[in-house]
Amino acid sequence: MKVQSTSYKISRVVLYVVLIALAVLMLIPFAWMLSASLKLDKDVFLFPIKWIPENPRWANYVDIWTKIPLAKFVLNTTKLTIIVTILQLFTSSFAAYAFAKLKFKHRDLLFLAYVSTIAMPWQVYMVPQFIMMRSMGMNDSHMAIICLQAFSAFGVFMMRQFYQGIPDELCEAARIDGMNEYQIWYKIMLPLSKPALSTLTIFTFVSTWNDFLGPMIYLKTEAKKTLQIGLRMFISQYSSEYGLIMAASVLSLIPVLVVFLSLQKYFVEGIAATGVKG
Repeated sequence: MKVQSTSYKISRVVLYVVLIALAVLMLIPFAWMLSASLKLDKDVFLFPIKWIPENPRWANYVDIWTKIPLAKFVLNTTKLTIIVTILQLFTSSFAAYAFAKLKFKHRDLLFLAYVSTIAMPWQVYMVPQFIMMRSMGMNDSHMAIICLQAFSAFGVFMMRQFYQGIPDELCEAARIDGMNEYQIWYKIMLPLSKPALSTLTIFTFVSTWNDFLGPMIYLKTEAKKTLQIGLRMFISQYSSEYGLIMAASVLSLIPVLVVFLSLQKYFVEGIAATGVKG
């Protein structure tokens, strides 16, 4: 028993050392980006790297707001991200409730057909979507992106997996008490699904905030463009000002970090719960 206990402790120590080393390795690019955002252009690529600049240039974080209309890009991205995230939470949880707790003809077949669209790359139907949006007069508008991203097969799949772990007896008892399906979804299922909703919020927020190809295809007017397109414009116009580029990149990461840190306590729980029952 003592030998087993010692070997177990050694294996745990080795595991933690490996995980810490991998975490440090993954954080090095972000640390370099943060360091470079506080340097002059001539100091960015100096070797050996000076991780802490002797004279931090905080003016980089001021200049980026005047070089390009960054505030407008941030506002547009925030607007799209919040709307898309709310709509995905609503549509995914609503559809998942139907697929998990309601019985109707060809339910499983419809769910399989819908979820199978996850396997299809977006590039396959990118052009037909663009033609459809243009024919509907939504080209060069935020509404095109909102309509296309308001529904998520992945979100429905993840929420359904969580709902299947909730006992059917709760729904049956609610029906006996006189609740309709909308009330059961709103008053019972949603409060119980906070971990899954938090996980889906993180995934949706990050993917929408960092989306580059969608806004690039549909948005032509500069006043309507998003932060990722703005960063691309910034790089093309100021390709040699690496300090400013890194400062803008750091700012683009802040909302993602805030959302993740705010919901992280539910994140692991939601991932585990949505994979328990198939």
